[in-house]
Amino acid sequence: MRDCLEGNLTVLRITDPERDADLYNAWMKDSHFVRLLDSDPMTVWPKKMTRDWLEKHLDDFLQFSIFRKEDTEKPIGFIGLDGINWISRDAWVGIGIGERDYWGKGYGTDAMNVLMCYAFCQLNLHRLSLSVFDYNPRAIRSYEKTGFVREGIEPQYLEREGRRFDLILMGILRSEWKGLCPED
Repeated sequence: MRDCLEGNLTVLRITDPERDADLYNAWMKDSHFVRLLDSDPMTVWPKKMTRDWLEKHLDDFLQFSIFRKEDTEKPIGFIGLDGINWISRDAWVGIGIGERDYWGKGYGTDAMNVLMCYAFCQLNLHRLSLSVFDYNPRAIRSYEKTGFVREGIEPQYLEREGRRFDLILMGILRSEWKGLCPED
């Protein structure tokens, strides 16, 4: 039986604030990474504040650290499910590859496939949603590869560098998902 938290390139492990806080803190100091991840301005937190935030919020959402299969000691990013509604069986997905050396090499796509397997097969969710800025075509292609479809746009959602950018809303239903659940 295939492990639902292991893909072809990545392994997902529950985020451990003690193990992961320093890396998360470093990633959040990379202005380009933060620009792709969030509409909020970059905020530099002390390492202890990052660890405290992770410890406090791990009860609010399912957060995984992304590891390369070749190196399960050092995370390269994170992925998680937020706002899980157990009645309608839907959730929001968030992902970030913090280590720039691994951008554009398929790790994010693989991690998303792993998370989708977990969400649809283990948690029995019906729908996953996410949002992405239109200036992040690499992420949009990755999400489309995993089966997410564009469902809407919030025009001129964000101003950056004197220009306005759209927020693209994407989603996928379990019935549209191309993955297969591991056999019991």
